[in-house]
Amino acid sequence: QLQACGGGLVQAGGSLRLSCVVSGRTFSTTRMGWFRQAPGKEREFVAASAWSAGSTYYADSVKGRFTISRDNAKNTVYLQMNRLKPEDTANYYCAATLGSYSLIVPSSYNYWGQGTLVTVSS
Repeated sequence: QLQACGGGLVQAGGSLRLSCVVSGRTFSTTRMGWFRQAPGKEREFVAASAWSAGSTYYADSVKGRFTISRDNAKNTVYLQMNRLKPEDTANYYCAATLGSYSLIVPSSYNYWGQGTLVTVSS
C-alpha cells in the first residue's frame, strides 16, 4: 500500500515536498517512481529511484528543479519540488515496481498510491 501526501497550492517559483509511505513490503529493494497527470493529459513520468543510492532518473522537464530521495528506515520516498511552474500543476502519484523494466513507463509499476494534487499559480 502506498500513501502519498504533501500536495497543495503554491505560487510559481515556490517549493513543495511530496511524501509517499510504503507499507507491506521490503522497501529497500523496491524501485519507486513519481508520475503526474494533468487534466486532459496522459500520465507522465517525473522521477524514479532505483535500489541503490545515486540511481535516480528525471524527466527533462523537471531536471534541476525536482529531487527524488528515499529514507529506507521510514519506508518513504520524497519528491522535493523547487522553482515550481504553472505547467507543473497536476495530480502526482507515487508508484512501486517489483520488476526490472523501464522506470519511466507507467506499465512497469505494480502498485500505485492515490494522487496528491499540486496546483501552481502564476
